[in-house]
Amino acid sequence: MLFIFSNLNLVIAEPIEKEYGIVNAWFNGKEATVENVQLTISEPIEIKVEVTSKVKCHVATYLESPLVSKSYQVLSGPSEIDKRIDALNVESGWTETYTWTIAPTGEWINGNAPINVYVQFTKAVDDYESIDFTIANPIILDEHYSGPTPTRTTTDPSSTNQPSSQGSSGFGVAGALLGIARWN
Repeated sequence: MLFIFSNLNLVIAEPIEKEYGIVNAWFNGKEATVENVQLTISEPIEIKVEVTSKVKCHVATYLESPLVSKSYQVLSGPSEIDKRIDALNVESGWTETYTWTIAPTGEWINGNAPINVYVQFTKAVDDYESIDFTIANPIILDEHYSGPTPTRTTTDPSSTNQPSSQGSSGFGVAGALLGIARWN
């Protein structure tokens, strides 16, 4: 009986899969959704998101923080929080892994500050599918991180194999279509 009860309390994290794609995420190496996390101000954490398309489409990916205050800053990574990364005309089977190092800013303390991922697979303006979930929902303590001071180095996607971020020239129409589909 104890064995059965203990197995019922285990949360088995698996990638989220839908018809158009698969998304998986990790918080400091732990598969999402990670619970019971406490962070201090400026404490660096690693967020990794793996996106796989199962259809030919455009893919928009971004980290979101739903709070009004700016709870986190990006120390390194392919984009800022709430800034979309577009991958246009990807083929079925396309996979990309994005890694960010972020840290609490101190603008929100003594409460939970979720870190979410949103991915949209768009075949046409009215034919899209999205996957979104909470990677972790840490409590931000009113304490400062005492480890090594993190430095800010956001990666320029044009200098790597990363897709271009929103705002790059040539992506205005696709960005508008993805934005319209996102808010419909």
